[in-house]
Amino acid sequence: MSEQASSSAAEAFRAAAAKRILIFDGGYGTEIQNHKLKEADYRGDLDLSHDQKGNNDLLSLTRPDVIRGIHAAYLDAGADMVETNTFSSTSIGMADYGCEQLVREVNLAGARVAREACDAAQAKDGRRRFVAGSIGPTNKTLSLSPDVNDPGFREVDFDRMKAVYREQCDALVEGGVDFLLIETIFDTLNAKVAAMAAEEAARAAGRDVPIMLSFTVTDMSGRNLSGHTVEAFWHAIRHVRPIAVGLNCSFGPETLRPYLTALSKLADTLILAYPNAGLPNDLGEYDQQPHETADRIGPWLSERLVNIVGGCCGTTPAHIAAMAARIEGSPPRAIPAPEVRTRLAGLEPFTMAA
Repeated sequence: MSEQASSSAAEAFRAAAAKRILIFDGGYGTEIQNHKLKEADYRGDLDLSHDQKGNNDLLSLTRPDVIRGIHAAYLDAGADMVETNTFSSTSIGMADYGCEQLVREVNLAGARVAREACDAAQAKDGRRRFVAGSIGPTNKTLSLSPDVNDPGFREVDFDRMKAVYREQCDALVEGGVDFLLIETIFDTLNAKVAAMAAEEAARAAGRDVPIMLSFTVTDMSGRNLSGHTVEAFWHAIRHVRPIAVGLNCSFGPETLRPYLTALSKLADTLILAYPNAGLPNDLGEYDQQPHETADRIGPWLSERLVNIVGGCCGTTPAHIAAMAARIEGSPPRAIPAPEVRTRLAGLEPFTMAA
């Protein structure tokens, strides 16, 4: 993709979002599982010591046809944007499979496969599609101790986490993503260091690669694991000036509604929401059908809470197609212009009165 095309991605995305609610893609884990791949499919011809079954991100290298097909299915279902198959593609995430040395290659492959799928879809109908580089939270946290007997202990420090995220961001940017999506944020400090790494990677590449941020509500109090409410989270990360901020995963569309309402009123940027297809059953499967998910986002539309909508765990191309049909004709959320105030965050938001 040309540098000119890349540099105009943010402008084109905002212009499209001003006219209609945009469609994001859905879950990848379920779709990959449906292919019933063997360990050899994951491993390919790579010389690796660990069993690789379940290392979904590695498939961008070893079975790009599978990942390209999933991207294409979501694009055919109506998606304006797809994310790369790189949710766990950091050295921390890849360490579980003994693949730390493949971080760069996996992220480059993930970005390129998604870019190819989007370019192919655009060639069919002329409508621009966008690629968001997926950056998951890792299984390490900067805010909390994993040792209940030592509250001050951390498995990683800020500088190490920044280096880990920077390695991933550099490769995603080089691979041609339009945006960097820091998603499933359970620890606000992790998100802040990831955003710093993303900004550094874009500057180093000489490209404008806007950031998207997506918060995950971990319990019915409406907080993430590090204890922040959605309002406090926004106060803590607004300085990043993301092109979109929102919520993903969690419990399902109806449960996310009050938190979307709160964020929608505060955030002077696009709102992104991609919920699970409800909660999994006792077998770990998702029972919520496409039409049910589509119906349950109805209040989001009538209240004009969102600018971009998709799906997370358990959602399929059929869910995205049903949501796209439900959204058609609904006006997008208008971006507010909040009064300029000093806004701070502990676990709760704080706004100075004067």
